Amino acid sequence: MGLSSRSAVAIHALTMLGRWDDRSLTSAEIADSLASNPVLVRRILGSLRDAGLVWSTEGRGGGWTLALPAREITLHDAYVAVEDGPVLARHAHPPSEACEVGRHMQALLESEFRDAEQAMEERLGRTTIAHLVQETVTRERALPDRACPVGPGPRAS
Repeated sequence: MGLSSRSAVAIHALTMLGRWDDRSLTSAEIADSLASNPVLVRRILGSLRDAGLVWSTEGRGGGWTLALPAREITLHDAYVAVEDGPVLARHAHPPSEACEVGRHMQALLESEFRDAEQAMEERLGRTTIAHLVQETVTRERALPDRACPVGPGPRAS
């Protein structure tokens, strides 16, 4: 199938939850940060919940929180929770066996693509949500005074 934006949305959501780990966030708050739709965010959060990465609570004061410490959640965990299938798309249908290139290309690409996907998985496995939270805080401190509408303070309704 290939890599979709679901991974980026999942990692964004997890980083927000890690950044404000002292309270739960609503899907609307996360969607505001993504400039996206809360329904899309809830779908992604549902996959993250199914993977054991987040918790949800209903009712007043409810929302989403990390189910594990941010230092224990890797980008690979987020990727696996929301993506299905290989990152690099294979042939949609078998190439021609009558062609010397066609008869070997699937096997050649499979080997190359598998190695590339393994390298990506290993790289994503080295970065944690805690690292992204720290990088976010560091970068934010370097900017002129700006406030994220989700930041600490009164809860949005």
